[in-house]
Amino acid sequence: MLNLTENYQDFIEKLFIKYAKVNTRSDEKSQAIPTTPGQVELAKIVFQDLKKLGVKDVVYDPQDGYVVASLPANISTATVPIGFIAHLDTADFPAANVQPQVHENYDGQDVVLNKSPEIVLRVSEFPDLKNYRGQRLITSDGTTLLGVDDKAGIASILTAIKYLLEHPAIKHGPVSFAFGPDEEIGRGAKLFDVSKFKVKFAYTLDNGLPGQLEDETFNAAQAKIKIHGTSVHPGNAFGLMVNAVTLANQIVSALPAAEVPEKSRARQGFFLVTEFKATIAQADLNIIIRDFDHQKFIAKKNLLQQLVADLNQQFDRPRIELELKDQYFNIGDVIHQHPYITDLVLAVYQKLGLNIQVHPFRGGTDGNFLTAKGIPTPNLFNGGENFHGPYEFVTTEAMLITSKTVVEIIKEHLQHHLK
Repeated sequence: MLNLTENYQDFIEKLFIKYAKVNTRSDEKSQAIPTTPGQVELAKIVFQDLKKLGVKDVVYDPQDGYVVASLPANISTATVPIGFIAHLDTADFPAANVQPQVHENYDGQDVVLNKSPEIVLRVSEFPDLKNYRGQRLITSDGTTLLGVDDKAGIASILTAIKYLLEHPAIKHGPVSFAFGPDEEIGRGAKLFDVSKFKVKFAYTLDNGLPGQLEDETFNAAQAKIKIHGTSVHPGNAFGLMVNAVTLANQIVSALPAAEVPEKSRARQGFFLVTEFKATIAQADLNIIIRDFDHQKFIAKKNLLQQLVADLNQQFDRPRIELELKDQYFNIGDVIHQHPYITDLVLAVYQKLGLNIQVHPFRGGTDGNFLTAKGIPTPNLFNGGENFHGPYEFVTTEAMLITSKTVVEIIKEHLQHHLK
């Protein structure tokens, strides 16, 4: 198994910190590819780092923003090519001037991230911190996110590649690695030209703890609703005013009260109003729809469509416009048809002694779009916690477990073909 020497500890930690300092926050309003220049900067850094490691087959494609690196098979046995993926961008939270802090031999107590303005990572709020006592805990200074999602995944993959190249006695089949933009806004993998990612199946190394395997995601849709009211003086409003605020409230109130994120868990779906802007003359609503079950997903979309149709019937002309678009679909519908993909991971988790947790992912990943393009792609983990905010953290040791898992999956995959 992978020997976690100090050389690899130092390598992965420095690599992660270097990547964390690059502002790669994606921008949903941008039409550029990638949507922000920081992602291009990081892609080129990763490209150069791969070259320094000795990877000969590595390309950066400005058309889709992806860096793709491949290691050829070093054994003659025919092996199905596999891949691993991590994303370059970070979530919609301040990401400029990230200042990573390393807390050596973490003592399991509260961590002061910033004395002024007294930002503290508290064990009472995040009790999982106690699990990392004695490890090298990495945090931000509390004024930005850290970028664990998914720079920990990137650093872990490069460390696994370094290990494989430095240990040629480890035999393996063809393996490819992809690093792409704009995962957080659901755009990067949608544009990914997978013709250069020559694999039959892959794994994302996105947020999660060691031992987690997410072989399902939501089915997802987004509704954009525009309501056209008629604004007149309230003193003369009888029979004339159409209040867009009132109509917007009617729509929100008619949605199932229990089917919201704060009241749902596990495989339960929801509606979430993400934006509500309204005046008497016009209102705009953005609503996202999520469900693991495809039939329930369709029923949720039908409910919203019927609600809008019923309200429009009150008027002599349609006052409410509904734009309803599917965003992605549950990867489980495909992955469950190929049990080897998850069985391989579970065998490795068991071998490594990890706490195995297979559960649906209450979100979406690049795997949704890759699966739709014919590359079944469940999600593993990157070892961090508290993603998308100032309390993100990861340990050097957890990232090394991610690297070890990548190497062991590659080894176990070859063993399957040799049996």
